[in-house]
Amino acid sequence: MKRPSDLLGLLAGAVMALSFLPHSLLGWPALRDQLAATGAGADLVAGVMIGWQFGGVAMLAFGLIVITTFVDRLRGERPPLLPVRSIALLYVLFGAWGLLVSGGSLFFLVFLLPGLLTGIAAHRPPAAATS
Repeated sequence: MKRPSDLLGLLAGAVMALSFLPHSLLGWPALRDQLAATGAGADLVAGVMIGWQFGGVAMLAFGLIVITTFVDRLRGERPPLLPVRSIALLYVLFGAWGLLVSGGSLFFLVFLLPGLLTGIAAHRPPAAATS
C-alpha cells in the first residue's frame, strides 16, 4: 500500500531536485548582472559563480537522495532515514535563517517548505514488510 507520507516525500524530493533549474539557469544570470552593475572584480564574480553553481548541484543531489529513499520505501524496502532527515533539517534551518537575515523575503520558503514536507514524510517509519 502506498502511504501518503511516502508520496509526500517523493513530491518534496522532486521539488528539491527540480529547483536547481531556476536556481542555476535563471538565478545566476540575474545575480551576475547585479554584480556587474556594482563593478565587482572578475575574481569575486568567479568565486560567487562557483559557489552559486555548487548550490544548484547540491540542490539536485539532495533531491535525488530524497527521491531514491522514498521510491525504495514505496517498494517496501527499509532505507535509512538519517540522510533524508538531515537534508530536511538543513533545508528548514537554512530557510528560516534566510527569512531572518533577509528581513522576511518569502523567497526562502523555497527551502523552508520542501524541508518541512520532507521532515514530515521522513518522520514515520516504513510499513512492515509482508512476506
